[in-house]
Amino acid sequence: MPPRSNAPQDSGEVAPVLQLRKSFRFEAAHRLPYVPPGHPCGAMHGHSYRVILHLRGPLDPVLGWVVDFGEVGRVAKPLIASLDHTCLNDVPGLENPTSELLCVWLAERLRLALPALFAVEVEETESSGARYEWSTIQRSRKAK
Repeated sequence: MPPRSNAPQDSGEVAPVLQLRKSFRFEAAHRLPYVPPGHPCGAMHGHSYRVILHLRGPLDPVLGWVVDFGEVGRVAKPLIASLDHTCLNDVPGLENPTSELLCVWLAERLRLALPALFAVEVEETESSGARYEWSTIQRSRKAK
């Protein structure tokens, strides 16, 4: 018998929809090939990146969660580990590795395996980053 919870049971109530986040870190070097001459980001440099995956969904009335954080890690860790201590410019699809394009690159590789995923955020410094968020309309249109 599952433990009692305060979540709605089969009483006809609608399960609350919650948003979750799970973050990961990796170290990588890059340079931005299309910036103007003399721009500091045109030279090879590195960042301690933080990737935040944003998930949304209904609260499971029995388990008491939207998605298992362990499952999110199982799916995301290998992909993020493939970027750790690399030169991002050498990764296929990241020849121009801006934070914005890194968000899209990660999302394209994680969305099918994590259906609750609705946004990917990449921070390259404590004060600079990008967030890619898509609607369910975009997701369903792309899936067809």
